[in-house]
Amino acid sequence: MAAQVGATYLQKPFGGRGVLMGGVPGVLPAKVVVLGAGVVGTNAAYVAMGMGADVTVMDINIDRLRYLDEIWGNRIRTLYSSKHNIEEAVYQADLVIGAVLLPGAKTPWLVTREMLPHMKRGAVVVDVSVDQGGCIETTHPTTHADPTFVVDGVLHYGVANMPGAVPNTSTLALTNATLKYGLAIADKGWRQAVLDDPALAKGVNVLDGNITYKPVADAHGMNYTPLEKLL
Repeated sequence: MAAQVGATYLQKPFGGRGVLMGGVPGVLPAKVVVLGAGVVGTNAAYVAMGMGADVTVMDINIDRLRYLDEIWGNRIRTLYSSKHNIEEAVYQADLVIGAVLLPGAKTPWLVTREMLPHMKRGAVVVDVSVDQGGCIETTHPTTHADPTFVVDGVLHYGVANMPGAVPNTSTLALTNATLKYGLAIADKGWRQAVLDDPALAKGVNVLDGNITYKPVADAHGMNYTPLEKLL
């Protein structure tokens, strides 16, 4: 949804620069920068590319960037996520999509408050990682009823439950991904299901008052207990 939302808010009536994602013959398309090349970032880049935008994807994982380059070639640009490169890319961007995720942990700030005055007026940032702190320093959680705010002339979209805008699609997608785990718990009980499936075990964050997922414990400054000790 990030590219779709960004395209909407780039329109002038919504507070954006008044830029069409794909441009038109004789007029350049929007410059889109995607921070993070994981599942969210890859899909955001895919949609933005499909809309005809000039897309740059940034990540610290060179292997992941190589993969994207192999499947899409020169249809997108890939760039290593260093402080200098982020600044250069963000200052030229019409739309910045924050798609950084550290599972269970707070997301680092990649775009700082000091960078905003150097960005284009009416540029849009869509921070998908906002529910874990966000990778844009100036982003804070918003709602579908009041989704945006402006800081230093840059429009921020920080809805923490973006899939809630498309409940028919998102509910079916979530069910497709989680149904097998629910059935396993119902058939075996949670303890045996977790013992049988390492993927399901990763979903156990707290057990008997103990935090069993280290990034969560670290993020809150609390003690960590390995799940194996409790099972």
